[in-house]
Amino acid sequence: MKRAIRYLRFSQLGQSNGSIERQELYTDQYLQFNNIQLVDTFIDRGKSAKTFDRPDFIKLQAFIAKHYKSVDYLLVDQLDRFSRDAGEAMNMVKQFQRKYAIQIVSVTEGIMFDYDTPGSFFRAGLQLLLAEEDNINRSIKVRGGLYTARAKEGRFLTREKPFGYIKVGEGKQRHLEVNESEAKIVRTIYDMFLRDVPLNKIKEIAYQSGFDRKGNMAIDRVLANPVYAGLVRVEAFKDLPGGLFPAIHEAIIDKTTWQMVQSKMKKADKVKITVDDEIPLRGVVKCHCGAPLTGAPSRGKSGRYFYYYKCKHSKHNNISAIKAHEQFLKACELMSIPERKIKEIRNGCYSSLEDEMKTNKVRVFEKQHELDEVQQRLNAVEEKWFKNEISKDTYDRWYSTYSTHILTLTGVIERLSTNHGKAFEILDSKLDLLSDIGYMYTKSDTLQKRAFVNLVFDSNLYYEKGIYRTPTMLDLLSHNASKMEEKGYLIYQKKRDNLSTIPHSGR
Repeated sequence: MKRAIRYLRFSQLGQSNGSIERQELYTDQYLQFNNIQLVDTFIDRGKSAKTFDRPDFIKLQAFIAKHYKSVDYLLVDQLDRFSRDAGEAMNMVKQFQRKYAIQIVSVTEGIMFDYDTPGSFFRAGLQLLLAEEDNINRSIKVRGGLYTARAKEGRFLTREKPFGYIKVGEGKQRHLEVNESEAKIVRTIYDMFLRDVPLNKIKEIAYQSGFDRKGNMAIDRVLANPVYAGLVRVEAFKDLPGGLFPAIHEAIIDKTTWQMVQSKMKKADKVKITVDDEIPLRGVVKCHCGAPLTGAPSRGKSGRYFYYYKCKHSKHNNISAIKAHEQFLKACELMSIPERKIKEIRNGCYSSLEDEMKTNKVRVFEKQHELDEVQQRLNAVEEKWFKNEISKDTYDRWYSTYSTHILTLTGVIERLSTNHGKAFEILDSKLDLLSDIGYMYTKSDTLQKRAFVNLVFDSNLYYEKGIYRTPTMLDLLSHNASKMEEKGYLIYQKKRDNLSTIPHSGR
């Protein structure tokens, strides 16, 4: 009696275990009709035929290599179960026949592959080519459908959800919605990056806050992902353009912030800056040549270590950290804001917060009215379904749509209803610190000091000839600029906003 093994497979493209049952039925009938004994069965579930790198196909090869003398046939339902790549498939079946004397049988197509028989070879080759053509056509349709869904409909289709979002809905209604607790972490990551916080520190703070993505590049991927700006990246398809397209999901980061981060990432120095509490200005203060100052300790004759800020060019800056810190602290003291100005700021902030609260109340009323209408529509759909006036599919489709809308509106109402008491509390407790900037700077940690420098001077603080220099500075803190220069702490040479404007001659 002849002996055979069989190979069954289904892919993930609209197929199921029902396909395996059908393949078993047809191969069982062939075995029974031809009085062939089945030795073993190998099944790959949910595996594509584009490659032979499939678990059970690998086991099949190992089995044949070991037991080929006791096996005559390898049965498949159709040749495309075996492979959809005609060239690779022909080579593989040729190898099975010539090396192991095993013949491939396609039971439903009635083909017994024999490499030495021209008619058999031609039929098998034609069948594999047809399968490969079908695979190419399917691939084109799939890629075309993906392009339409992403570029035209703005849908996010990647299987793994981005941190900061949840996936809701089913089928074509499936979309991203903001997970507010995670979204806060995403916004913090972007904010810290723009404030020149080193990536290792951003990573440390993000994980402490609940960031759960693993890998050395996890933060980089968040910063580079356009999904957070309400965009979706699309590959070109045929003559249709690729690139970034507007998405239907809500953005966590505004597009301007995202573009600023992308620009900064391209220009970023690849050398990582390590935060050191002894030299907090390392990397944020620049040499007059434009290079960020590095910093390191140097051992004195007494064995004690002294810290210095240095430029990478040997003949440029080499400053004592003690001197640099004292100068900057004195400049900070002169930045302190007078009491009357603080009072003006407090009154202005109170007024702005009150205006915002009034605006938010109006928006909450509007959104609540919209929420009530959507809830009524959902109730109407449920009532129609209870009365059998609509099908289950119709009910599911509208239920998903209305439920998603309700969740979104509820989230918006919650955000707009936020109690501003915390903001008033911060104003009352922290605003007075502006009257003593030197004290505030001294009590700040290293990251806060670095953020302060970049904010006040717009990342444009330089050191040249024993004094700090800057072309940009917050107007609020520049009222004593002449005193800072007079005392040798800081020279503020204001940068003209519009260099194309021709100054008046004075005549």
